[in-house]
Amino acid sequence: MLGEPELSSSEAAFSRQYHEKPGQEKSILSIDLRNLNPDNEMKKLFGSKVVQNEQVKRRGRGRTHGRSTVLVSPKNWPHLGKPGLSMRLFETKDDIHYFAFEHSKQYQSIQLQFIEAVESFNPDNIVALLNMYPYHIDALIQFSDICKMGDDSQMAAELIERAIYYMECCLHPLFNIAQGNFRLEYRRVENRSFFIAMFKHLMFVGQRGCNRTALEFCKLLLSLDPEDPLGVILMIDYYAIRSSQYEFLIKLYQEWNATRNLFQLPNFAFSVPLAMYLLAVENGESSSEADLMLQDALIMFPGFLLPMLNRCNIEPDQAVLSHSFFQNTNDRSPLVQLLTLYIGRAHSLWRSQDVMFWVERQVHEVIARHEKGDPYFAECSEKKKLRYIGTPRNVLRHIILSDIRDASVLLPQDMMSTPIFGFDPLPPTDSVSSYARPSRQPVPDDRGVLSMFFRSLLPNFNMPRDPALEAPHEAGAQGGEPRDTNDLRRSVTSLLDAMRDLIGNIHLADVPNEGDVDSDDDREM
Repeated sequence: MLGEPELSSSEAAFSRQYHEKPGQEKSILSIDLRNLNPDNEMKKLFGSKVVQNEQVKRRGRGRTHGRSTVLVSPKNWPHLGKPGLSMRLFETKDDIHYFAFEHSKQYQSIQLQFIEAVESFNPDNIVALLNMYPYHIDALIQFSDICKMGDDSQMAAELIERAIYYMECCLHPLFNIAQGNFRLEYRRVENRSFFIAMFKHLMFVGQRGCNRTALEFCKLLLSLDPEDPLGVILMIDYYAIRSSQYEFLIKLYQEWNATRNLFQLPNFAFSVPLAMYLLAVENGESSSEADLMLQDALIMFPGFLLPMLNRCNIEPDQAVLSHSFFQNTNDRSPLVQLLTLYIGRAHSLWRSQDVMFWVERQVHEVIARHEKGDPYFAECSEKKKLRYIGTPRNVLRHIILSDIRDASVLLPQDMMSTPIFGFDPLPPTDSVSSYARPSRQPVPDDRGVLSMFFRSLLPNFNMPRDPALEAPHEAGAQGGEPRDTNDLRRSVTSLLDAMRDLIGNIHLADVPNEGDVDSDDDREM
């Protein structure tokens, strides 16, 4: 991702110590289907009775279909047959099956209506479309973002689960998650909803404390497209440590660093030695290899230390504060983005007293190495001059979807000129679509309150300044809120209430298979 790797002394020692044992031929990304169900993890965390009681409540809300699913557990959702969405096998190469989602003629028409509704910046138009077509995937994803912004995380998560369920009902029979011999190209427009929904789902289950489940979905996303279009490599380390899968993370680094240059990503440079240290403590072993690797990470990325300590509310000692190496980092913007993203997501991993004492010891070792003129400092400086020139598109996409505010505000200024939508952020430059959108007249710019709210969902949104509102006024002097803010809040509340009623009342009969959707036998090439 960021250039050719060069092994430091710590990495070379790491490679020798954590070598692959004989007989370990299973793919590092192999998926255990049981770990895709967050209820299984919840049972381990809270006990079977609590989870079973919740499942009974869910089943009591309505009729469910008996279809067996792997990716999500349906509640009272109907099985929709083929709602215009299907999957075909279009190529098999080296025992790998390449699949693609396809839209029927009717679904294409609905998709074009949805795009027009989104570009109108009027959420009422999307509500109307979702009311008519409650199985439309991108509409469910877009409204999930609206619910999340409205602090209704439960409904936001359910909308994503519905989207995944509807797509899973349309999977090709040969799309076998357990076998791992499948690919889905992100550059194909019709495939992207599957990636986006999966990404958002793993974040929701992670927020519930189901980190092992989130890790399994990370592995699934990395299996779909080796190009990693959503930058899952930037967060898989976090969920591995949160779920105590230290050996998995170490093995992933050992297998992939030579080809993917993982040490040049701050999240791996710091998370791997942390995993090594935690594993050494757990096994009562020496942490010397972890010590050396953390020192090398601090030398490569000195800009990590002070922001991380600040985020953890830790006051560094004077020797660190006064040392120029940690003060004047002069990192390029792309590297600052990666560091800020990692600190925003993973600072909780570093908060424990034991870990902080370990970090403190290694920081003082780094200072000692600096005073002795260790040549590794110059090596790292030269490496950084050649790297982090620009931020890859998949990293920007990851920052947008991760919704970590400190990282989002660092998005490039040139992204502010065009809207970025949550259902397809930053489409690839080599996008492929099976159908084209007809040309049409531009939609008039609507600056209404709901339109402004909808625009505020975009990561590159800036509230326009109104000179009339900037003048001092009595409400502001008294601590009140501007009238537009109150109008916006009331409008958003009404919109979300309407959406709750809409989603709560969706009990469709099975959608019949459409005539223009090919059967499974006809989908293979």
